[in-house]
Amino acid sequence: MNPERIELIVDGTPASLDAPPAMPLLWALRHGLGHTGPKFGCGMALCGACTVFVDGKPVRACVTPVGSVTGQAVTTIEGLDDPVGAAVQAAWAAASVPQCGYCQAGQVMGAVALLRATTRPSDAQIDDAMRGHLCRCGAYPRIRAAIHAAAERLATAGADD
Repeated sequence: MNPERIELIVDGTPASLDAPPAMPLLWALRHGLGHTGPKFGCGMALCGACTVFVDGKPVRACVTPVGSVTGQAVTTIEGLDDPVGAAVQAAWAAASVPQCGYCQAGQVMGAVALLRATTRPSDAQIDDAMRGHLCRCGAYPRIRAAIHAAAERLATAGADD
């Protein structure tokens, strides 16, 4: 495959690289552009470690061809700078969610996507939304608690406005 010039907006900054359009977005981000937050886990969109947002929607970067997102906004964990992202990251730290930490970028991205869509998720909604995010350390109870804490933090912040 011949490389092409690929133009993206990554974490709010225009970026370009020469890459085959079929190259996984994950490799373009990590090796082409130096954004190492998204991780390689399974390479089959099953574990969620590579989750990023493309135009605000969560996608698995390991199976998304970089050519399919040309010109679109890609947000990695390094670029989460909205109130939901801040609340989730603060709750993650407060609950000591990560153990090895490998899956946590994808977990955080999944939690942010959930809380953007559902402000007060139930345990069942959390379990359903996070089902595709695997944690080998088994931090699921702390992940769920952190999502509830982030939702509470956001609700409290909204009440103060």
